[in-house]
Parts: sequence; structure tokens; C-alpha cells
Amino acid sequence: MTQVQQIRVTKKNKVFWPFVKRFKWWISGLILLLLLAFCFLFPLPYYVETPGGAYDINEVLTVDGQTNKDEGSYNFVAVSVRRGTIFQMVYAWLTPYTDIVSADEMTGGASTKDFDLMNQYYMENSQNIAIYQAFKLAKKEVKLDYKGVYVLSVADNSTFKGVLNIADTVTGLNGKTFKSSKDLIKYASSLKLGSKVSVQYMREGKKKSADGKVIKLSNGKNGIGISLTDHTEVKSDQKIEFSTEGVGGPSAGLMFTLSIYDQLNQEDLMKGRKIAGTGTIEQDGTVGDIGGVAQKVVSAANSGTDLFFVPDNAIKKDEKKYYPNGNNYEEAKKTAKDIGTKMKIVPVKNAQDAIDYLKTHR
Repeated sequence: MTQVQQIRVTKKNKVFWPFVKRFKWWISGLILLLLLAFCFLFPLPYYVETPGGAYDINEVLTVDGQTNKDEGSYNFVAVSVRRGTIFQMVYAWLTPYTDIVSADEMTGGASTKDFDLMNQYYMENSQNIAIYQAFKLAKKEVKLDYKGVYVLSVADNSTFKGVLNIADTVTGLNGKTFKSSKDLIKYASSLKLGSKVSVQYMREGKKKSADGKVIKLSNGKNGIGISLTDHTEVKSDQKIEFSTEGVGGPSAGLMFTLSIYDQLNQEDLMKGRKIAGTGTIEQDGTVGDIGGVAQKVVSAANSGTDLFFVPDNAIKKDEKKYYPNGNNYEEAKKTAKDIGTKMKIVPVKNAQDAIDYLKTHR
């Protein structure tokens, strides 16, 4: 290299390197900021479930325009569900009673809009059954009209894929009508694998029919490959109103039933206690199992709950692999012991069990 070339390189370096030194921290900071934004904001194909809270039913329910004025409260509990990010995933791995669930497992492959709609239908039916059961328990006049079943999803291997849509109401199979989704499922499972089946349904107020075949479901039973919930309407002399926008799912059914029943009979079963619980409610008063028991126990305990109702149903032999911690009651009891709460865990099989407990334990 000649002396002239060396001088040119030296002059170039004198201009270039101060520029780099001046801006390298800005560049490093920008890269770090982008990495942090990615970790905190970029959604992954997972959801994170954490304990939510216990919410006073008085805030979402009125009977003839009135809330329960007695001392104490009935509460439904919730699990907080967020779309997973890298930060939230790490938090979930390090935090007890926090679960990571794949997007497919959470939504069944449905879009966010359809998933929210499914939970809305679950909540709607739960409220109607709670009203019906509360009036029956209070020995008051009530009528429940069964409209059919809402289609919530259609399996990929179903012959009705692309035919039935979410929000369609199935009114019959092979011309037969049913009084509940359980009866419809029972009939569908009795049909021979591969046999032809016709589905009668309503879409936007119009009657329709479609033909398909019986398939083998993921649970090993025969069926048509749709998930569903009852489409019902309830009528009574007293006006029951809910305002549960943004809240979905069927697991508040038991607590809605207790709150309505107490107001109808004006018995003051709360006696100043903060009462929470979980469990679906069926037309016959049976309390059904739910998911997220551990998180809901933690939610209730953190909210200062005095007693917590939880389903106590036997697990069938072929379902035990899905319940590694036992049934809902056993898992709730174990969780309560682990977190050291003094909250009373009360097992129930039906709504009457919960009423009887409140009457006899003052």
C-alpha cells in the first residue's frame, strides 16, 4: 500500500468510526427493544390459563329488577385466559396453578370469533337451565322450550363438514325430535357406523335438511361429528335478567341457580357468608363437571371466599386417564390443602345438595 493510500484509509476511518461509536448504542437499544416487544407482544399458538377472580352475581343478575339485599354474596369464579407470548409462557412454567394449552386444544381449531360465539351459547343455555331449575326447586311455575341444539363445531372427518355451520340449530335426526342434546347424542351413537343419516336444522329462521353418514368419533363412539349445546328458551311469571357480556362458558350454572332460588324464596341462605362455586347445571338439577378446577379454587381463596361448592361425580373407568388428579372434588380438596386456605370445600352432585348444605350449616 502506498503512502497516499494509507492516508486516505486513515482519513476515512477518522470519519467512519466516530459515526459508528456514536450510533452503536442506539442500534443496540433498538434491537433490544424489538426483542422485548417480540417476547411480550408476539402471539404464539398457545393459551395461558391463570386464576381469575370471584365475581358477585348481584353485579350480573336481577330478579324482577332487584338484586339480593341479604348480607353476604353468591359468586361465580373465572379462569383468566390469555393468548401466549414468550414472556407469558416462561411465567406459566415458573408459576403454580398456571396451565399452557395449545390453540387447537383450546378452540378446537375455531377462529377467535367463532370460539367467543361458542362460549356465548354455552353461557346462554346455562342461564336458561339455571332459571328453570331454580323455579322448579322453589316450586314455582316455569316453562322450558327446547328448540334443538346449537352447532358449535364440526369435526374435520364429519360428512357434514362444510354443510353445517356454527349457530345452526339442529332440530332432528332422521325425522326424530329430542328433548335434550343428551337424547340426540344417545340416538346418534346407537346408529351403525357408515349408515346414512339425515339432519334437520334451522339457519336464519329457515328449515333445512342435509344427508351424511355416521362416523367413528375421537372418543370411540359413533356419531355425526358435531359438538353442540342445547338451544333453549325459558318463560316464567317473574323476570330474570342477566348482563354477562364478555363472560362465557357453562360453569357458572350452579351458582346462578342458587342465587335465583334464594331470591325467589327469600330464605337468606347466605347468612353473611361469601359463597362461591363451580359446576354446570342440567335440566334435572345435576351438577356437571368442569375444567380448570385448581385455578378456580385459587381464584375463590384469593377473593376471601368462605365456602366453595364443587361437583363430586364418579369417574368412569375409560375416562380416568383424563382425570390424573381425581374428580373435580378430589382435585379441589387437594388444591385447597396445598395452598393452605381455610375455605371450606363442599362436594355436591346436584343443586339440592347445595341448598341443603346452606340450610343446615349456618
